[in-house]
Amino acid sequence: MLLDLPILDNHMHLDPNGLGVDAAKKFQDAGGTHIVLVDKPYHHIPRGEYELQFRTTLDLAEKVRKETGLTVFTALCPHPAELTGFLGTFTLEQAKEKLIQGIDLAATYIEKGEVLCCGESGRPHYQVQPDVWEASNDLIRYTLERAKELDCAVQFHTESGERSFIDIAEIATSIGFPLERCVKHFSGPDVLPGENHGLIPSVVSRRGSIKKAIPKGNRYLMETDYLDELTRPDVVLPPHTVPSLTLRFLKSGRFSEEDVLMIHKELPERVYGIEMELD
Repeated sequence: MLLDLPILDNHMHLDPNGLGVDAAKKFQDAGGTHIVLVDKPYHHIPRGEYELQFRTTLDLAEKVRKETGLTVFTALCPHPAELTGFLGTFTLEQAKEKLIQGIDLAATYIEKGEVLCCGESGRPHYQVQPDVWEASNDLIRYTLERAKELDCAVQFHTESGERSFIDIAEIATSIGFPLERCVKHFSGPDVLPGENHGLIPSVVSRRGSIKKAIPKGNRYLMETDYLDELTRPDVVLPPHTVPSLTLRFLKSGRFSEEDVLMIHKELPERVYGIEMELD
């Protein structure tokens, strides 16, 4: 049995008003070792106060490291839904500029080596007006341009469907940004390069989705997108899901040791330029 490799949740949120470290302990108790802790708009922080928002995420990461020993990477970026959140108070151009300022602030943390990557960037997953859609695509381009300067990956939040893969791939290719550093958060089991146009899918690790992905290979990451909101416990998936499912599928033979090695070590190392080691 393979017991000496990392197990990564590639997209998890924690909240100072949620379970916080206790959620991370549930992940660890199930066999998890590494987390990409992704920034989010916290309900208690006014929209657009990115310095406070980002520091909240970084402080949570440090608290988890100290109290659990888990390896915690971080991803910072204004959430793309914030663009529409600013509308009504600000013009579209003003709202766009506020997100650009947030992207630039996240870039300063990445440049200092405190943060792994940009995330989550992208565009709303709900219907918006064409000018808002175009502004969101402009922000995707800007984020990729900054990430290219910083030599870091980007985790994307978008609508579902092939169109999002196509559009991100086209923007990335147009500026010479490597597709294998574009991670599509909240992906389904369309994990073949021909299905995701060269991007890296981060599959929401529902049992059925992973079962559908397995016959296609192991070129994908696994995530829960756990939100850590007490009013919606275990949404999107409970924090123990990725390690529990990985080890269950390994024990049953659905996953080979090579699958686990690729999903939880070799691919993250390539995508993020890191070393996935156990302490």
